[in-house]
Amino acid sequence: MTTGFARHIAACNNLASPAGLVPFRIAAAPVGWLSPDVARWLSFRPRDFHFDAGGVVLPPRRLGRPSPQAVLDDAARGLAKAGYLRLRDEAFDVRATPDGPVLATLDRGAIPAFGVVAQGVHLNGLVRRADGLHLWLGKRAASKAVAPGQWDNIVAGGMPAGLSPGETLVKEAAEEAGLAPELAGQARQVARLSYIMQGPEGLRRDILHVFDLDIPEAITPVPADGEVESFELWPIRRVLEAVRDGDAVKFNVNLVLIDLFIREGLIDPASAEGQSLARGLRAGA
Repeated sequence: MTTGFARHIAACNNLASPAGLVPFRIAAAPVGWLSPDVARWLSFRPRDFHFDAGGVVLPPRRLGRPSPQAVLDDAARGLAKAGYLRLRDEAFDVRATPDGPVLATLDRGAIPAFGVVAQGVHLNGLVRRADGLHLWLGKRAASKAVAPGQWDNIVAGGMPAGLSPGETLVKEAAEEAGLAPELAGQARQVARLSYIMQGPEGLRRDILHVFDLDIPEAITPVPADGEVESFELWPIRRVLEAVRDGDAVKFNVNLVLIDLFIREGLIDPASAEGQSLARGLRAGA
């Protein structure tokens, strides 16, 4: 049985194999994985989605037919109406590789159903005091659909279509924690983590762009958009114990914090545990 820090990494990488899932392509580019149920639903749209030995294909634009983007948007609305997903009214970029060209956009709520890579940002809000390192954490609102009431990073959010990680960070910092763009812009990008997690909504193939920001003691984050109930400043040792011993922290935030513990030397990066954890934090890459 996996315990301690490693159990959080295992929980976020619970797909042993893609066997049983159906590959999804846009033209020739592999972009996702479909559950058999979603693939079956798409099979009733043979003019829009083609099936071959390699899986399901959204073909290039053809004369007299809707654009691939229009077809994808219509399919997402149809899947939502059929109860397969819940639309979020926020578009994410669809790429074959994390750094590749944008092939289309897809509603955030449909990303897991199509098994498409999603990218987001996480910020470690650090306060370095005479008595040691402290970290700002946010308590997620009880109304949140995912991980209500659990602890989160001071800033975290998905990367909308057309924005870079840095641009997303500045936007989310203002919206979630009331941090000025001038301060958020000083954040340092320190890691890129990844995981593949299968759940009821589909497949989460997430890439987390991690930033560190030294926040002056005089600045206190303020909940600005209702997604966070309150913020608390914790000694780093308390954060470490919460991650190692409990489940009060949101599932993927645990990964961001484990990476922080390794980088700060709270987990020895040269130890067998540290090296194993570091590999696991990039298991979805």
